[in-house]
Amino acid sequence: MLMRTDPFREFDRIARELTVPGTWSRPTAMPMDACREGDTYVVSFDLPGVDPEAIEIDIERNMLTVKAERRPAANAEHVRMEVAERPLGVFSRQLVLADTLDTEQVRADYDAGVLTLRIPIAERAKRRRVKVGQGESHRQITG
Repeated sequence: MLMRTDPFREFDRIARELTVPGTWSRPTAMPMDACREGDTYVVSFDLPGVDPEAIEIDIERNMLTVKAERRPAANAEHVRMEVAERPLGVFSRQLVLADTLDTEQVRADYDAGVLTLRIPIAERAKRRRVKVGQGESHRQITG
């Protein structure tokens, strides 16, 4: 379902995450898990503190793109921040989906800071049995 990643790209991603917050032109990657549940692939992204309205999910051909933005909380006038470790900015992840997935039926749910996408396997890609005919139902194809 997913394309393997280049280890050097992963090093670059980690270095970027540690040095600069994400922007729309250079977003930070978000943590992800992917598994298969029966005839459905389930992909989960950690996006704690992100408003569901700030999440964008796009599919073009077989490329799935998820973008989200975590904005700073509005502080009162006399509040002075003592510790700010939670990352802010834009987060993004792109996945190459197999042609066997039904991208028209993707379902997205957001609960407790986790975005979960359910992507079913297309009917044409599911296992099926082929009936074997007997006698007159066999025909030789010539051409």
